Amino acid sequence: MSGPALHLAVELDGDGAHPAAWRRAAHSPDQLLTPRRLVRIAAVAENAGFTLITLDDGVLPPGAAKDPLGRIGAVERAAFVAASTSAIGIAPVVPVTYAEPFHVSGQLASLDHISAGRAGWVVTEEERPEAARAWGRPLVAGAAARARESRDGVEVARALWDSWEDDAVIRSVATSRYLDRERLHHVDFSGDTYVVKGPGIVPRPPQGQLVVLGRPDRVPAAQLDVALVEGRDLTSVTTAAAGAGTPRVFAEVEVALDTPEATAAERVADLERYAPWRDRGRLRHIGSVDRLIALIAELGRHVDGVRLHPLVLDEDLTVLSRLVLPALSAQRLVARPLPGTSLRSTLGLERPVNRFAAAAPAGQEDAR
Repeated sequence: MSGPALHLAVELDGDGAHPAAWRRAAHSPDQLLTPRRLVRIAAVAENAGFTLITLDDGVLPPGAAKDPLGRIGAVERAAFVAASTSAIGIAPVVPVTYAEPFHVSGQLASLDHISAGRAGWVVTEEERPEAARAWGRPLVAGAAARARESRDGVEVARALWDSWEDDAVIRSVATSRYLDRERLHHVDFSGDTYVVKGPGIVPRPPQGQLVVLGRPDRVPAAQLDVALVEGRDLTSVTTAAAGAGTPRVFAEVEVALDTPEATAAERVADLERYAPWRDRGRLRHIGSVDRLIALIAELGRHVDGVRLHPLVLDEDLTVLSRLVLPALSAQRLVARPLPGTSLRSTLGLERPVNRFAAAAPAGQEDAR
């Protein structure tokens, strides 16, 4: 672990983790996709002291037919949030099962520039066959094939972020030169299903490399900065955390909290009348604030962070911001990001050296 302070992340997609969460939302359904709502919940998370917000995504609409949910692309939402926040990290979910890694790398590098170094990337997979048809791509069938696409996609994106050295952009009016071509590099990647030459089309991100988060059973640990580990009980989570092999480890926890209006169990039961809360194999807390605080404190002995998935954002995020995070802060158990600090710095991760600059011969480097 990076220190005694724990980092808390929160998933802000839709109206909450439950597919019928929109039925308990504090806004009308037509407000779900409005900029005002997105800015409001992001501000609540930032003011509460969360280290990171994540935004789920996928080419297919989420939820069952009787619980229609809307979604704007996660990268687009992240860019909008970046302009209205100053401290919190922002990590969109971007699968590369079918998406072109060249374009994904450029989008994410742009997000890091927009956010002044507060961007991350949650790597996931497109598992449903319908996703292939939506993309107009051949089906990537099987866990091994999807893991291959994630592995290659992350490798390409990381290489493209390095394809511009930090000082490649000159912007010299006197010499009419925008960039130094000697400091742009081809990545020359050849994978099982595609080839990428590079260089990228966006200058190197402010962080050098964005913070990459993902499941270590689906993306090689060597490619991740933060492992997202799951387990239905504390023992399973701590075992997974111990074997993650990544610089930082976050536990995945779904939460439904008691509120002044109803207990957590009552709120879950109300939503279960419409649709089941899918079991994703994650630790799930349904109950009081005090028990959640104790659970997070215990997790803090084994992981560097916790990503929370609230049952209903308009209800649970309010309780988290007013009761849970203040209590954890009072006990000095959680870290709070500071304005002007990169996400890598907040997490205690070093800014990586550009691979191409590091590989340059000493004489060539001196000549620069």
